[in-house]
Amino acid sequence: MKIKKSVQINFLLSLMMGVLAVGASAQTTQDLLNDGNTSGDVLVYGMGYNAQRFSPLNKINKSNVKKLVPIWSYSMNDMRGAESFPIIHDGVIYATTHNSTSAVDALTGKPIWRISHDYPPETLRVVCCGIVNRGGALYEGKFIRSLMNNVTIALDAKTGKEIWRTASPAPATIENGYAMTGAPLVVGGVAIVGVAGAEYGHRGFIEGYDAKTGQHLWRHYTVPAAGEKGAETWDKDSNVTGGGSSWVTGSYDPELDLVYWGTGNPSPWNPRGRKGDNLYTNSIIALKPKTGELVWHYQTSPNDPFDYDAVQTPIQATLKINGKPQKVVMQANRSGFLYVLDAATGKLIAANPFEKVNWADGIDLKTGRPNYTDVFNGAVAGRNVTVWPSTSGGINWQHVAFSPVTQKLYMNTLHIGMTYQAPEPEQFTPGKPSGPGTVKRTTIFDDPNVRGHLKAVDPLTGKSSWEVPFKSPNWSSTLVTQSNLVFTGVMTGEFQAYDANNGKLLWSFQTNSGMLSQPVTWEKNGRQYVTVLSGIGGVYALRAGDPNLEKVAPGATLWTFALFDK
Repeated sequence: MKIKKSVQINFLLSLMMGVLAVGASAQTTQDLLNDGNTSGDVLVYGMGYNAQRFSPLNKINKSNVKKLVPIWSYSMNDMRGAESFPIIHDGVIYATTHNSTSAVDALTGKPIWRISHDYPPETLRVVCCGIVNRGGALYEGKFIRSLMNNVTIALDAKTGKEIWRTASPAPATIENGYAMTGAPLVVGGVAIVGVAGAEYGHRGFIEGYDAKTGQHLWRHYTVPAAGEKGAETWDKDSNVTGGGSSWVTGSYDPELDLVYWGTGNPSPWNPRGRKGDNLYTNSIIALKPKTGELVWHYQTSPNDPFDYDAVQTPIQATLKINGKPQKVVMQANRSGFLYVLDAATGKLIAANPFEKVNWADGIDLKTGRPNYTDVFNGAVAGRNVTVWPSTSGGINWQHVAFSPVTQKLYMNTLHIGMTYQAPEPEQFTPGKPSGPGTVKRTTIFDDPNVRGHLKAVDPLTGKSSWEVPFKSPNWSSTLVTQSNLVFTGVMTGEFQAYDANNGKLLWSFQTNSGMLSQPVTWEKNGRQYVTVLSGIGGVYALRAGDPNLEKVAPGATLWTFALFDK
């Protein structure tokens, strides 16, 4: 069929306009670098490469936050835990669950597209610690996310159509205990992802993919092989089942060109069959994003018996150290200690408890090593001991916010201890559970009605200027704004705002389910919004037997709030 010349011209013009429109909405490396300084979009996990979860927005403030109302909600059609970090760009919100990805109109909540992700049945049986997903990343018109069966995909941000799909190379299979639940971090065109599953006795790793094509570029193992540096810190061949998962997203310093990532516990939990420091588990590591080359490491809990993952996202800031500004990396660690490291070298600057700790009575600032107490020494010798914090940690995976205005960290902490005993180690088989069951544990409380706190913490001392107790620990991350508001969620479903200066509760809204998610705030057409997911799930809610959560119904929902404008 012959096409008229005028129609051909009009078609070409429209095609060019479409290309220009897609190009204009693409997220470039420069867009990602600027994310922390912009208010209209939320492009990077942690609200900027420094992962401070701080917003310069102040239209919602202490005087008007009580007028905050939901303007829409969108069902994610999922009964598992809702832990996703919402990504927002050009009036569209992208959110994930373990088995779906959704693009939603940011102002109305109306769906634009939704993609389901199916898994083999064995996938859900193997994932050890919560059937969840914590989000994706935008880059050059693609929404990139990982799936629980160790596949990373890129979807067209406009349509949801799959652009590329890459399976993580061997041995990263569900059968070997690997799973991907974290959000990718795109740096310079490289999509960096981690893995979960140390409880199944694999060697953990972090790896990079070409964000444009999906090509696998590099892999950095967090547990060294025989003959590699650090292998000498593993007794005999215990590094073969070493653990060291990397299941929470890291951060990036563009000036130093370093990616900071946390690594998890060694495997098995029982330390008596893997003597030594067990590098590079329970560590904060700095890598080159193009190659995965290790630049420095700091280990928080050598020979960890207690599952004290160091996976929490390292937060970057400039603090005054000895009267001079210094770039640092901070981590509120599951061990109960708050670490401050030099961003360029990893040298320890400060380490102080922010919760109840008795396995160590401090950290030696010269050596960086813990000063072990009889509790730790008894645990590795096989004696029955009482330990604070429990395996859930002084904090778990939930993220911390840092305000450059107040110079404080805002964190949801856990106040739970345990009894602990490690029996004689048995022969361990890779791919089999190596966590609970290899040690004997019983949860204990100082007060069963106070299982956690929301705290404002000085990063250099670990001391709180205020703290709010909760009957159940909060598993939600925090968000802090220029107007000194702290937003967070409660396991019983309340989404709340607090005064960052004194901890006073200023606003609360009851959502449909318990909250485990990551609030973000953004601006469109001069109006400020707050977006968060609600939906109970995860390890604590499913296994802790917390009586406060018995009546909390599951069901993931995406919420967006704004000030009542009538």
